[in-house]
Amino acid sequence: MRVFSMVQWSPYVVGILIGALNLVAMLLSDKVLGASTSYAKASGMVRNILDKEYVKKNEFYLQNAINIDWGFMLVVGIIIGAFISAGLSNDFNLVLVPPMWANEISNSFFVRFIIAVFGGIVLGIGSRWAGGCTSGHGISGTSQLSILSWVASIFFFIGGIITAFLIYGL
Repeated sequence: MRVFSMVQWSPYVVGILIGALNLVAMLLSDKVLGASTSYAKASGMVRNILDKEYVKKNEFYLQNAINIDWGFMLVVGIIIGAFISAGLSNDFNLVLVPPMWANEISNSFFVRFIIAVFGGIVLGIGSRWAGGCTSGHGISGTSQLSILSWVASIFFFIGGIITAFLIYGL
């Protein structure tokens, strides 16, 4: 069980494991891995508490029931798994401003918080606009040879490269 206490795993091993998980999910449940729809459904659950009529008339929620399904539990499992992994590797710590962020951007928690909220909103809008997130397109869609997913994944990498150049001036 020593492997579970490692702070960092090989990206190649993790990639193979995620691919295998995706294959098992497709074979057993006829569903693919993806997270962004679960966040939209969680938003619908909160909105349903505040305004049931809005949810009943909303086109997205008419097509995507706001229930706790396998995808929602996948997201919950990712969060719980991250805590378990951090605990097993004795690498759990709360850092408000990581050193790399402080060196490259700002040591202000407020600046980091505002940028994180803005980034989360843009990511949420983008994933809904693109019909899926990086896991949905990059893992599941590309494994099904979806043209849309391949194009989206290419642009994920282009966006990442541009961002790295902007931040680090490589």
